[in-house]
Amino acid sequence: MRLACACAALAFLAGCASVSAPTAVQTPGCLSDIDVDRLLADINARSPAADMPETMTMPDARCTRAKLLQRLSGQAGRLAGYKVGLTNPEVQKRFYTDRPVWGALYDGMLLTSGATVDAAFGAHPLLEADLLVRVKDDAINRARTPAEVLANVDEIIPFIELPDLMVQTPTALNGVGISAINVGARLGVRGVPVSVPADADAQATLLEQLRDMKVRLVDEQGTQLGDGTGSDVLGHPLNAVTWLARTLQVEGLSLRPGQLVSLGSFSALLPPKPGQKITVHYDGIANFQPVSVSFR
Repeated sequence: MRLACACAALAFLAGCASVSAPTAVQTPGCLSDIDVDRLLADINARSPAADMPETMTMPDARCTRAKLLQRLSGQAGRLAGYKVGLTNPEVQKRFYTDRPVWGALYDGMLLTSGATVDAAFGAHPLLEADLLVRVKDDAINRARTPAEVLANVDEIIPFIELPDLMVQTPTALNGVGISAINVGARLGVRGVPVSVPADADAQATLLEQLRDMKVRLVDEQGTQLGDGTGSDVLGHPLNAVTWLARTLQVEGLSLRPGQLVSLGSFSALLPPKPGQKITVHYDGIANFQPVSVSFR
């Protein structure tokens, strides 16, 4: 009964399939179970949660995130994959860090292009132009270059991420704090997948296109609200996957076939507005269709 009630309360969820979650290694500054329960309750209610302690370290954040994921895994559906956050230098500056962070994505968080969601879908909702890749082979965990990543994914998917900064004082969040709150994972809108070609020459061309593409975020009038290039994400967007694979291995985790990886932001983080329709275009990549979301 308690699990069913939790599922009903969390607006962005689609199911209640239990999956494994990282084991929380207790550290001195890790949030207590009671505090993580409160954090989850605030997430469910779309209410600002307590700020993360200023003394929290990255080990504390990993412990806190693991506890939160254990709870989300009981109510958020199947683990869909991971998101890599803070991959853009401008976004890193906003969160007082110089390195990426990761969070988990669940099936109940992922919507289809054209979806309409509440502009107030979270306590501090934001939107950003992003991109997903789908893992094809376990060998991706050994990938060290964008070319090796591309050889081990089978789809690239246009994506608008809808994160939520969740806490009472978002401007105080740094890389440690945002790691603790699962990098603000809340919702995301997937576009039409594009299959990765098997031909080596075609893959080489696609690698260049991903690096050089221009990503544009526009509103319903066609006004451009933000833009970026593929190389804005760690020099090449697929470098996000190599970073994630190495980092997960250190924490005893790995990428698995069928899982998705969100590569990070190609645009500035923007607050959604009621009545707004946002579309993201990927110029310079053949067969990529725009992805859109509307807000009520």
